[in-house]
Amino acid sequence: IIIASARPQSVEHETKTETDGIDIVLAVDISGSMLARDFQPDRLTAAKEVASQFVANRQGDRIGLVVFAGEAKVQLPITTDYRMARSFAKRLSPSLVEVQGTDISDAIDLASLSFSQREGASRVMILITDGEAHDSDALAAAERAAERGIRIFTIGIGSPKGAPIQINGEFIQDEKGEMVVSRLNEELLQQIAESGNGGYIRASNAEFG
Repeated sequence: IIIASARPQSVEHETKTETDGIDIVLAVDISGSMLARDFQPDRLTAAKEVASQFVANRQGDRIGLVVFAGEAKVQLPITTDYRMARSFAKRLSPSLVEVQGTDISDAIDLASLSFSQREGASRVMILITDGEAHDSDALAAAERAAERGIRIFTIGIGSPKGAPIQINGEFIQDEKGEMVVSRLNEELLQQIAESGNGGYIRASNAEFG
């Protein structure tokens, strides 16, 4: 009775469990060709949705964000703050980069440098683009990344048939006055993924998330 009235309690010991999250850098194309409307309302909007949904589904991973057109910039250093990552992903715009064009090799090189130096951390780069590159060094950049233990997965935004590019209500024309049609370059994106020991996925209008 005396022992019972003392109300003895057992002590639960706190146990800490560490999980090995993946370091992930999203490299998103924000060049003018991403304004083509073979996706509704355009490719860039679809790319932003892809990035935002991807971040929303992460648990225990670290996310970074690189944007690129004719040059690449780190938009968000690698972090576990998913709310901030989604916020940055939703605000992507061609105005974030001054130099236009599509330099995929620069994007891959910069994204490779954006990873943390955590010992033993798995590193994954996700390249979201239509693949209309204006450089010839993308495969070499992917191989350099693979040598550093970084796997590259590519997501193709657009259609092989292509669509014209409309900026501020006007369609872009070439030097001959003909309408410029931007097409998804799946072959290049497949080659980059292969060189980067990853995989290629073509996003669709119905389920691009």
